[in-house]
Amino acid sequence: MFITYKVGKCRIQELLDAKGMTQQELSARTGMSKGYINDKIKNRGKHGMYIDSAKKIASALGCSIDDLYEWIPEGKNKRS
Repeated sequence: MFITYKVGKCRIQELLDAKGMTQQELSARTGMSKGYINDKIKNRGKHGMYIDSAKKIASALGCSIDDLYEWIPEGKNKRS
């Protein structure tokens, strides 16, 4: 059996606050627009972020990709 997870709230703003960084500073460190970062923080758009974007942001914040979101357990599933 394994547990599946649903993506919850984005935690980027919390991580920025803890590091004393702004969205603009994160934008400069990652090369991503401030608007893109703000959209992810506000959970706007149809999709989450691509793995390469998540890796850039996590690296700039000194955390793991898992730290960027809350992860909500959905339940246990059997392996086929």
